[in-house]
Amino acid sequence: MPGKTRIVIGGVDTHKDLHVAAVVDATGRIVGTAAFPTGAAGYRKLLAWMTSFGQVARVGVEGTGAYGAGLARYLSSEGVGVVEVNRPDRSARRRRGKSDTVDAEAAARAALNGEATVMPKSQTGIVESIRTLRVAFCSARDSRTRVANQIRDLVVTAPDGLRAELGALDSAERAERVARFRISGDPAEPLEGLRIALRALGRRYMALSEEMVALEATIDTLTARANPALRGVKGVGPDTAAILLVAAGDNPARLKSDSAFAALCGASPIEASSGKTTRHRLNRGGNRQANHALWRIVMVRLTCDPDTKAYAARRRAEGKTDRDILRCLKRYVAREVYRHLVSPQAVPSGADLRIARVAAGLTLHDVARQLDAPVMTISRLERGAHYDTALAIRLENLLAAENNTQHAA
Repeated sequence: MPGKTRIVIGGVDTHKDLHVAAVVDATGRIVGTAAFPTGAAGYRKLLAWMTSFGQVARVGVEGTGAYGAGLARYLSSEGVGVVEVNRPDRSARRRRGKSDTVDAEAAARAALNGEATVMPKSQTGIVESIRTLRVAFCSARDSRTRVANQIRDLVVTAPDGLRAELGALDSAERAERVARFRISGDPAEPLEGLRIALRALGRRYMALSEEMVALEATIDTLTARANPALRGVKGVGPDTAAILLVAAGDNPARLKSDSAFAALCGASPIEASSGKTTRHRLNRGGNRQANHALWRIVMVRLTCDPDTKAYAARRRAEGKTDRDILRCLKRYVAREVYRHLVSPQAVPSGADLRIARVAAGLTLHDVARQLDAPVMTISRLERGAHYDTALAIRLENLLAAENNTQHAA
């Protein structure tokens, strides 16, 4: 029909310095391929080239969390729909071969046929800050572990006197001790050279420890700001909250359901039935850090949450294995976490709760007795040192009822 705009789909194979793009029409026919440099100018040229073939409905981009992050942000800012494309599997690559152009065409067809439907992370909010800070934290933590192991290994081969002095200490005590070594002899002497090396490693360990404390405090603050309701979930601490927030991204609504989030975390059940046996097994795919975060939450609840302990005992009596129980609990926790990520519940701040308690004329012991909670827990909740969504809401309701009673009187 004259004047009708052709709808086209784009695909991009991303690299550090060059992006290779392909455009297909609604039938999957390749209408053009080209390469463009990375950077703002290259992104503009790429989009202008794609729109020269028609109206761009969406673009499939490989590596939206790496080399394709800048392009994905630019396309989204221009109102172009972007979907994340996974690398083709090995069997497909064996059949078709491997080249940048082939990968770009495959990305375009994946966006066309619905194989690629996931919206990439926006990377424009507080969660992106948490991600980068956690990269630095994990780097410091891993480096400190390597330094501790190096100190330990040097102590193992040290002369008997030094080995006896340091061998029984734990890593932190050993690092603190060797960091205070005084050097006065000739470095050419093996013992003196060893003391110099140990002092350098000990000071590095102490510096990394201070760096970790500062980064952990910042991550703690930001995760509480990003989603206080998630921080108040049983078993969720700053590290697990950071992992789960990063897995979902700044735009968690891109995950269409709790099933999609569970699949992202590798917590969705996998059919493992055969013949008369009907069962599921643990999912070995997905984001393994997020999967580990769910596991940590479950293990905390199995240790100190009566409801979780009762559930595990009941399922164990039904013949379920511990592995099956863990799978079920991780799936339940994934559903609970998804709700807090997509529709976080409003949680009163500790400072507001303290103001309301003082205004109601109640002491910490008064509210602790009425809520059947430890006084220290209430105090830490008000100071922002403890997060418990259910307890915070119970305290808010108690104080509201107390204020209403006083006003009525």
